[in-house]
Amino acid sequence: MFAKRTDWNLEPNRLSAALAAHRAAGKPLIDLTISNPTECGFRYNEEAILAALQNPAALKYEPNPRGLLAAREAVARYYAERGTARSTAEDPAAAHGTEHGAAGLHGPAVPVEDIFLTTSTSEAYSYVFRTLCDPGDEILIPEPGYPLFEFLAEIQDVRLARYPLVYDHGWQIDFHALAQAITPRTRAVIVVHPNNPTGHFCKPREMRELHEICAARDLAIIADEVFLDFALHQNCAATFAARARRFAPNSAAASPGALTFTLSGISKICGLPQMKAAWLVLSGPDSFKQAALARLELISDTYLSANAPVQLALPAFLEQRAGFQRQLLARVTENLRELDRQLAQHKSCSRLEVEGGWNAVIRVPATRPDEELALALLESKGVYVHPGHFYDFPGDGYLVVSLIAAPQTFAEGLSRLLQV
Repeated sequence: MFAKRTDWNLEPNRLSAALAAHRAAGKPLIDLTISNPTECGFRYNEEAILAALQNPAALKYEPNPRGLLAAREAVARYYAERGTARSTAEDPAAAHGTEHGAAGLHGPAVPVEDIFLTTSTSEAYSYVFRTLCDPGDEILIPEPGYPLFEFLAEIQDVRLARYPLVYDHGWQIDFHALAQAITPRTRAVIVVHPNNPTGHFCKPREMRELHEICAARDLAIIADEVFLDFALHQNCAATFAARARRFAPNSAAASPGALTFTLSGISKICGLPQMKAAWLVLSGPDSFKQAALARLELISDTYLSANAPVQLALPAFLEQRAGFQRQLLARVTENLRELDRQLAQHKSCSRLEVEGGWNAVIRVPATRPDEELALALLESKGVYVHPGHFYDFPGDGYLVVSLIAAPQTFAEGLSRLLQV
């Protein structure tokens, strides 16, 4: 009766089953995997958020396959305000853009006609996969990486192949392995910028090389930038504003090389996952881009999933992002300092370098499988962490923790973890 594509093993893994039993028993739990910002004690401008959802224009239906113009203009303004396109001296791969709808800001804006609104980045992925792939075609994804790609690809009848991120005083793309992974059925390369969970940003030189490889083979780039605004720096004394000016990484949204689909949304940028608003931006050679735009418009017109109240509220939501990001970066900075402080007393453990995002990777002695260690932490200390194999780390000895937990909770959970 059912499709093969949904014939998944739905049995919970040992760690998930143990977590469910722990919660069912009412035992105290320190969750060091928390990723929902609305549960982490951040302050939101509730009045402004709720007022934005009361726009009378939402009572009128104006279907637009790319999304309402005011909402797309807000997205274009977001990119212009963060200076998407840098000078060619700073980053030739990003020095491209056309001034449409938000000129006169810090950088050339992303054209509003190149923006599509979706309810989530997962939906945006489905649009892109459907645009690029026939059943059985391949997409390259980074390893380590986020496990959701498996489901997103299988639902669209797309196969995944992997290219490694290697760690040597920081993360970097193994371009030799990436090139070897390309087959006649490869259609695109996904780059998560910064990566989840490693926190690796794709450097300008890496982005240039990726564009060269993909352009030479008529492959697309899918750039997932949901954590782009959360760049970290070892000098945590820098103010939020100074950090934003000095360490804001380039977006791929204005890159002129290979055909590029850039994905983002307010789930992370504004800390509003419940509002279900995201987007994808097209850039690259005009012939490929125009063909992709036409195909995407028909796909989007078929679903018309983005709802009017949230689209109309999107400009106000994006205006609120600075306050949320300031709080979150301060939280991540504080927890990262606490992590380093406690690790300094435990010479057998260390953390890997993190450049952005909300997670940290802790290197621990590989005396037993990571899942066994995570189970021991849960059962003996009431601390929940993710083992590295959840993210396809190359071996044992890695635990992944969230940096957005409340500081006291984070410090206590980390102390218990290091006791084990």
